[in-house]
Amino acid sequence: MHSPLPPRNGAFSRRDFLQTTALFTMAGAAAPWRLLAEEKVTLPFANGERSLVKYPQKRPLIQLTSRPPQLETPFKVFNESVITPNDAFFVRYHLANIPTEIDVETFRVEVKGKVNTPLVLSVADLKKQFEAVEIVAVNQCSGNSRGFSSPRVSGGQLANGAMGNARWRGVRLKDVLEKAGVAAGAKQVTFDGLDTAVIPQTPDFIKALDIDHALGGEVMLAYEMNGEDLPMLNGYPLRLVVPGYYGTYWVKHLSEITVVDGLFDGFWMSTAYRIPNTPGACILPGTTPKSTVPIGRFNVRSFITSLTDGATIPIKRETLVRGIAFDGGAGISEVLVSSDGGHNWRAAMLGKELGNYSFREWTIPLTPAASGPLELKVKATNRLGESQPVEALWNPPGYMRNVIETVKVNAA
Repeated sequence: MHSPLPPRNGAFSRRDFLQTTALFTMAGAAAPWRLLAEEKVTLPFANGERSLVKYPQKRPLIQLTSRPPQLETPFKVFNESVITPNDAFFVRYHLANIPTEIDVETFRVEVKGKVNTPLVLSVADLKKQFEAVEIVAVNQCSGNSRGFSSPRVSGGQLANGAMGNARWRGVRLKDVLEKAGVAAGAKQVTFDGLDTAVIPQTPDFIKALDIDHALGGEVMLAYEMNGEDLPMLNGYPLRLVVPGYYGTYWVKHLSEITVVDGLFDGFWMSTAYRIPNTPGACILPGTTPKSTVPIGRFNVRSFITSLTDGATIPIKRETLVRGIAFDGGAGISEVLVSSDGGHNWRAAMLGKELGNYSFREWTIPLTPAASGPLELKVKATNRLGESQPVEALWNPPGYMRNVIETVKVNAA
């Protein structure tokens, strides 16, 4: 049920869009890209029933909202490959007026503000004037797994599928800023895309990075994802890639880069996407944080991908258990797995390392000696010695969940 929309001569054209959408029943003007699918899924928390929906360039994904589109990756996808396919990659927008066609020939990104030489660049300019670089990096929504928060919190009730790992290709933000010439006194760089709000009172979605981070050499202006042009819903034709940082910073359809000489105080930095300024970014439920800071790097996470709750595995025969682990850039040093609810742990074998920002695959053989229930747990540790909590930490926005995950199976 795949119907990719390939760019024609680098442009995502109206004809391409219409040819594909003509094959499906449209969901109405309020959600012009949504294409209906009959299937439903039930995520493992209260009010967890969701529709699987089909959008151009995407296989059926789990729909949280249609306007703006919020689409979660079915978790089974993460057992297919350590690289998340473009057609299965999650989608998260904040503003409802999103572009549905962009002519790459006329598209431009502006570099302005506190720079010596403002720039206006096409994608072709970026490819011609700057060195191309690649990085494999996870993009994870700040609210990934929010639906499991207890007590329940407001916001999109996501399971574990608002993340993905891709090979991004583009140019260093550092190189572009250096060509523009950052003026003395610069403090931050802000980023804006082509998506806009329905009502004027809604703040534009603008994010900011400190100037040292922006000039650090890892932040990228990406025009390719897994060897292809970015999918439209993942930011075509240009998006910001901020390795190790939550997806709120990965601005899609990037059109404006502005160097500023103060701390940017727009809504999406000063009010939204903030976490308690405490160890673990947590507080006791029912309390209010004394102070908050903008969300930043991922913490350590690991998942079992090859087994789901209620699965049956054979006794006295080996089952290879498989999963993924990742963190905010230090790199995974160890993955431990328990089959008895956390009483005893064994080291898993780590797979090929694709870089510190990538999913790291792990495997471990499991041979149950007798029939009965097994409680499988997985925990990862990074090269800084950081690991995962036994009990889930809590904060009001439901961000940064990284509890040790549990899968309950039966041996028979």
